[in-house]
Amino acid sequence: MNSTRLFQLCRAGYLALVLMLGAWFANKGITGEYSLVFTAMWIIPLLFPLKGIIEGKPYTYAWASFIICVYMLHGLTLLYVTEKYFVFALVEVLLLGALLIGFPFYARIRGKELGLGLKKKK
Repeated sequence: MNSTRLFQLCRAGYLALVLMLGAWFANKGITGEYSLVFTAMWIIPLLFPLKGIIEGKPYTYAWASFIICVYMLHGLTLLYVTEKYFVFALVEVLLLGALLIGFPFYARIRGKELGLGLKKKK
């Protein structure tokens, strides 16, 4: 299996997530619902793996899965506690779910293509 299509899907999904959550938290910060420091604390971790995701580095895809788990908790919580933002929360959870499946698969497939991986003991 070639990793090119999976890379394109994962990258597009991640960029959509960054834009969607960035706009969400920026709006909450601007309207005063969240403080600017709290808003920055939510946006900045999402940007850490951005360079590696755009470049398609398998290792970045592997560890970025751990970062987006926090955002999955946000989406699931929002889905549970609010009716006002139900559609936003549903889109967030579905997008994150797809990324939590796609990222490790891309990392594994691309890692094999590049000859990366754990060495077996003899």
